[in-house]
Amino acid sequence: MGVFDKIGGVFKRDAGELEISDDYVELEADVTGSKAKITIRPFTLDSFDSVKPVLDALREGYTIALINMGPLREKDSVTLKRAIDKIKKTLDANEGDIAGVGDNWLIATPSFATVFRGGSETEEIPKTQVFE
Repeated sequence: MGVFDKIGGVFKRDAGELEISDDYVELEADVTGSKAKITIRPFTLDSFDSVKPVLDALREGYTIALINMGPLREKDSVTLKRAIDKIKKTLDANEGDIAGVGDNWLIATPSFATVFRGGSETEEIPKTQVFE
């Protein structure tokens, strides 16, 4: 008499949900409630407090953030540096990526994506500025 035979009455299952054998247990995944789409979302930094929605979206893991930092750059460059450092720390913790595009834009991605920074084969695409 096997282990599963001894405890078979304890675990009740619906057909197709759980299959028990001597080698492994197979469970069907319920992915109906999971978020499967990626969102590319624009943000504007106009104060240090405007960093919070960016961080929340990046921590969620399904958002690529396009961040306009022009308004904060015009107001206060020290606060802009603090805001960028905060975004970088969050991305480092979540293995994300960040790069500057032009003078006023950042792109921040979660761990599943990286920012293309150009290469020798594609010189017609301008390289992005890296904040490291």
